[in-house]
Amino acid sequence: MSAGTIGALIPIVALSIPIVAIWTKHKTRIAEMQIRATADDTAERAAQYVTKTRELEERVRVLERIVTDKGYDIAAQIEALRDTRSVEDHAKDYRRDPLN
Repeated sequence: MSAGTIGALIPIVALSIPIVAIWTKHKTRIAEMQIRATADDTAERAAQYVTKTRELEERVRVLERIVTDKGYDIAAQIEALRDTRSVEDHAKDYRRDPLN
């Protein structure tokens, strides 16, 4: 290499070092933003799963109560759930008039 070529490469290398540093910093920021977005999405999904799990557990408790409680007619309880009336009110009605 001649002195002229080396003299031309020195400013190019000197200018490319800050460009590479800026590019690297930019890529790091993008990666951090993606990590934060993923973490936020994961937290939101976890909260949704917790809510759904609680709802399902409550439904299972209701079904367990229907199946295990004695003294109540299962058909009356199912109808009470369909009609959104309380199980006790429907059972009382059923005991008064079992043909309804």
